[in-house]
Amino acid sequence: MTAAASPPEVLRAPLVVEFPFTRSLGPVQSAFLTGLRERVVLGVRTTDGKVMVPPVEYDPVTADEIRELVEVAAAGTVTTWAWNGDPRPHQPLGTPFAWVLVRLDGADTAILHALDAPGPEAVRTGMRVRVRWAAERSGAITDIACFEPDGPDGPDGTTTPERQASPHDGRFDDAVTGIVAEARLDYTYSPGRAQSAYINALAERRTVGERCPSCHKVYVPPRGACPTCGVATTEQVEVGPAGTVTTFCIVNIKAKNLDIEVPYVYAHIALDGADLALHARIGGIPYDQVRMGLRVEPVWTEGGRHPDHYRPTGEPDADYDAYKELI
Repeated sequence: MTAAASPPEVLRAPLVVEFPFTRSLGPVQSAFLTGLRERVVLGVRTTDGKVMVPPVEYDPVTADEIRELVEVAAAGTVTTWAWNGDPRPHQPLGTPFAWVLVRLDGADTAILHALDAPGPEAVRTGMRVRVRWAAERSGAITDIACFEPDGPDGPDGTTTPERQASPHDGRFDDAVTGIVAEARLDYTYSPGRAQSAYINALAERRTVGERCPSCHKVYVPPRGACPTCGVATTEQVEVGPAGTVTTFCIVNIKAKNLDIEVPYVYAHIALDGADLALHARIGGIPYDQVRMGLRVEPVWTEGGRHPDHYRPTGEPDADYDAYKELI
C-alpha cells in the first residue's frame, strides 16, 4: 500500500493595483468642487429645466453643453439606501453606515454619499437628512463628510428649512482647477494550475508553456485553455530561453516604487518555440538601439524567481517573416 501523494501547493499572493488619475476641471466641475470647499452645493440646469446634482457639463438627453449653475440646499430626502455593516478602509466612515441616494432640496436628481446612522432600523426611504461638512475642506467630494439625520432625529434636534434652487455665478476666490483621484484595488491573486506550473518552472530558471491539442500552438504564459479553440491545455512544453523582440516601447516616465532609471525599454518577446509573445524589460543595450528582430536571452538575479530582464544574445537579427505573425 502506497501513501497518497500530497496535493500541489496552491499559490496565492496579495496584489495591489494603483495609480493616481490627474485631471483638469472645466468651469462646471471647478465651481462644484470649489463650492463644496465653501459649504455651497451647486447644480446645473439642463435643457428641459431640471437641476442635476452633482452637475455635469453636457445634457445627458440632448448632449447640449450646459453652464447654468444654481445653488441648492445642503439638506434633502433619502430616495433609496443600503446598509453597510462592514466598512472598508478609506470609506467615508469607519463605523457601520448606510449608503444613501439623497435628492437635495431644489434638485431633481440624487447624490450618492454615506449616512451616519446608529443602525438600519434608523434609516428609511423618505427620511430627511442634511450635509455634515468636513472640518477641513480642500475642494473635493470628501468635503461632505457624510449626511446625518435632519429634524427631531438629528444630532441637535433642529430642522433645516426647505429651499428652492437659486441662480449662482459659480465664482469663488482661488478656484479649484484640478484633482488627483487615487485609484487602488487590493486583492489576493491565485494563479491556478497552469500559471502555477509556469511560476514554479521560472523559479528553476525554465520557461514552460502549454500546447493546444487542437491547433497545436504553444502559449506562454499558459492560460489553461486555448484562447483560439477554447479547449483545455495540459501538455507542457519548455520554450526558449532565447527569443526575438517583436515590438517594443521606450518608457520615459518613472513609475512609483520601481527602481529603474528612465528611459528604458519594455518589449514583446517571442521565445523560441512559443506562439505567443510575452513582455519583459530589455537591458544590456542602449535604449535607442533596441529594434524589432533583436535576439535576446534572459538575465537572472541571485535568488530571483523570474528573469530580471532580457539582453542581446549577439546573434544576427531574426528575419521579419519569422516573427511577423506574433506582433
